[in-house]
Amino acid sequence: MTQKIDYAAFIGLDWEDKEHDVCILPSEGGIQCHQLEQSPETIAAWVNKLRARFNGRPVAICIEQSRGALIYALMSYDFLVLFPINPKQLSDYRAALYPSGSKSDPNDAELLARFLRDHIDKVRSWRPDDVTTRALRFMTEQRRKWVNDRVALTNELEQRLKESYMLAFELCGQDLWSESFLSLLEKFPSQRELQRASPKQLANYLPKKRRLPDDPPDEELLRKRIDFIRKAIPITNDSAVLEHGRLVVANLVIMIRSLNRSITECEEKIAELFEKHPDSALFSSFPGAGAALAPRLAAAYGTDRDKFQDAQDMQQLSGIAPVTRSSGKTKVVLMRWACPKFLKQTFHEFAGCSTKHSRWAKAYLAMRKAKGHPHQEIIRGLAFKWQRILFRCWKNHELYDEDRYIQTLVKTNSTLIPFLSKN
Repeated sequence: MTQKIDYAAFIGLDWEDKEHDVCILPSEGGIQCHQLEQSPETIAAWVNKLRARFNGRPVAICIEQSRGALIYALMSYDFLVLFPINPKQLSDYRAALYPSGSKSDPNDAELLARFLRDHIDKVRSWRPDDVTTRALRFMTEQRRKWVNDRVALTNELEQRLKESYMLAFELCGQDLWSESFLSLLEKFPSQRELQRASPKQLANYLPKKRRLPDDPPDEELLRKRIDFIRKAIPITNDSAVLEHGRLVVANLVIMIRSLNRSITECEEKIAELFEKHPDSALFSSFPGAGAALAPRLAAAYGTDRDKFQDAQDMQQLSGIAPVTRSSGKTKVVLMRWACPKFLKQTFHEFAGCSTKHSRWAKAYLAMRKAKGHPHQEIIRGLAFKWQRILFRCWKNHELYDEDRYIQTLVKTNSTLIPFLSKN
């Protein structure tokens, strides 16, 4: 997996917030252990000493993180080759050598150095992508985190409204985080305040409803809505529940609004970065890869075409490829859990969206459903197939062509052909 390089030393770094334990194993033999303070000046001085000691030859560093202050500080030095590993890899390695369960930070640093020296062919070195790709990766992950936070807050808002303010659900125009609905809750955080509002206030703050052909005129519709509000019966008259509900609703509105602004700002930055990305047209050409998913695909692959040698590298890295366990006459295929969750989610969500925009993806879904396979299993299988296509287009700098791919399916007499004719 790793290109053979004559490393001058193998270093294990057990990182902490303030001090890191370091173990250096020079290639000519020996061992040196010490602590390294987490400060820009100390790290820079330490790296310069390494450069002078080993005459600028490559030095391999093993560390239990793929992002963070320490790895960001080290990534700018060209002679350092970083090998981030999963903490579970170190944990299992430690357990194999020390079954008693003993553990210490200096010992972990030595284990990291020895693991890298003895098994460097089993781990992948980390090469940072270009600035635009890394910025896209950070921004898309941050956007998803904020979206998840907003979902959690709106779920809590929904629960509080069900307990103390059921009338609000009758007035919700679209989503619970829509600006019109939040404005209503900000002005009237309780049902009692809403029912006491003047007709003029209600006309200004009630979310607009989509008009249907047989709806009455706007004035009559507004009168009916106001009459409905005046006659609504509260779900409870318990003052403890109502006071608590009012306080929570008022503050949740502030937090959700703040997240709305953050998400919008993040989406604008993602769009700006994606426009500058050299592969923006390539990833936008895939069916289902819209404003949210195309930048995530670009961030997943990056611009370094030597980073992945074949589609299997990404299939395994992302966790889409299953794991096979065999022993004797037993053979089991299992889902791969040890993988970057956001990366796996990116391909899973893209595959799901593609079934609405791609003819062959829709046919694949229909074929697997006809065989009785579970939906999530089908989407994972579809993502596996898409990764082969994504890799080939990315490797060759080619835009995706749906008609060309379907022609290939026809030439190879694919089992999808009968289902393609139905879509």
